[in-house]
Amino acid sequence: MRKILYIAMPVLFLAACTKDISRFNKETKKPSAVPGAALFSNALKGLSDGLANASVNVNVFRFTVKHWAMAVYQDEAQYDFNTRGIPQAWWTRMYRDVLNDLKESARVISNDANLDAAVKQNQLAIIDIMQVYTFNILVNTFGNVPYKEALDPNNLFPVYDDAKTIYTDLLKRLAEDIGKLNTASASFAASEDVLYAGNVAQWIRFASYLQMKMGMMMADVDNAVAKAAVEAADAKAISAASQNALFKYLPTSPNTNPLYTDIVIGGRADYVAAEDLMNPLINLNDPRKSLYFGTNNAGNYAGGVVGRVNTYSDFSKPSAKISEPNAALVLGDYAETEFLRAEAKERGYTVAGTAEEHYNNAIKASILYWGGTEAEANAYLAQPAVAYATAAGGWKQKIGFQKWIALYNRPFDGWTELRRLDYPQLTPAVNAKSGFPNRFPYPGNEQQLNGTNYTAAAAIMGSDKVEFKLFWDKY
Repeated sequence: MRKILYIAMPVLFLAACTKDISRFNKETKKPSAVPGAALFSNALKGLSDGLANASVNVNVFRFTVKHWAMAVYQDEAQYDFNTRGIPQAWWTRMYRDVLNDLKESARVISNDANLDAAVKQNQLAIIDIMQVYTFNILVNTFGNVPYKEALDPNNLFPVYDDAKTIYTDLLKRLAEDIGKLNTASASFAASEDVLYAGNVAQWIRFASYLQMKMGMMMADVDNAVAKAAVEAADAKAISAASQNALFKYLPTSPNTNPLYTDIVIGGRADYVAAEDLMNPLINLNDPRKSLYFGTNNAGNYAGGVVGRVNTYSDFSKPSAKISEPNAALVLGDYAETEFLRAEAKERGYTVAGTAEEHYNNAIKASILYWGGTEAEANAYLAQPAVAYATAAGGWKQKIGFQKWIALYNRPFDGWTELRRLDYPQLTPAVNAKSGFPNRFPYPGNEQQLNGTNYTAAAAIMGSDKVEFKLFWDKY
């Protein structure tokens, strides 16, 4: 009995001294409040994962632009976007996983009384740049979308705003963001900013590239707006490969490139080169051929037919380079910016250089980025079928065709530029379920849960047909 009392007394003593045990309810490994910078980083990863992915449940644009073909499953290659709910997945990712995190990130940072005012201004401007980037994707995917009333948890039935009106406001926001960025102050820490490691000057370059890109989207519908945006952005936009916006994946899970997860870890044996891209790569002796693709089982380069069953062993596979675990995703780069400058010169805008110089710079930058050499780039450009003075067609065809090649592994951007420039003129997929998709149909959830606003938007967007052209797609 005495031994029991000796043991019990320390326990009773400790219990008597513990007046408040509520501290034990705190989850130290799962905080209730997430730092704003962490939300920003997570939003960038969610965005990048969607753009990099090749899963037919997530991103089908490699087949839409006819860079890849499918060996077995042809539904998505044939423009069947509804069976797997792809528009819903894309919509949910952009609104819930990206824009909502960015909005919450801005709220947390805005309310941080301990954050230096100049640093806060830079961080909020950077967050808004990525909000503009993401809304730009939504508009270029669907057309009219919820904008002013979006991201309000108290409004379950947001109206759809006019796409051109949204675009005009996005360009205004972007110009204001560029004006707010101050290189004399810090922004995010290097570990928080997965694009530019907190380098404000680089963010000015990226935002100006985006201003140039979005401005050019308006060229065929409002040339004055396009000209003003492009000319304002030219001198400040990306002007070297060292300024590329790259989301850098890591060598280990769960932060590897989605292509590595799908192709290498998942062992997916269904993706092959499309003949639409492979044939020009072969015929033009393009040094990117072996960097974009491997060979078939016989050691040859060959492309399959988009929309038709293709024997996997007979065709080239995506290269090991793009499915490395730490392969970076390009969100904006020097090659694309130079193509924009070439187009600007052809449209009569006041930018430095000549169209031919920018065209050559763009192609060379693409080849060098993928691992080709200066000599290979020069030899490629010297061919009459590639040289700006002698390549087939007008400037839209020359720039559009080479830009389509250079935007390999950036399929959403490839789809956007294919629609805008109308080159190359691709034939529809075999057994296509529709005409060429100029937009995604609205998600099924919107039809069911936001029916009134969906119906109004669908009526404007050609009865929600995929063939309906967006406001900037005039030709």
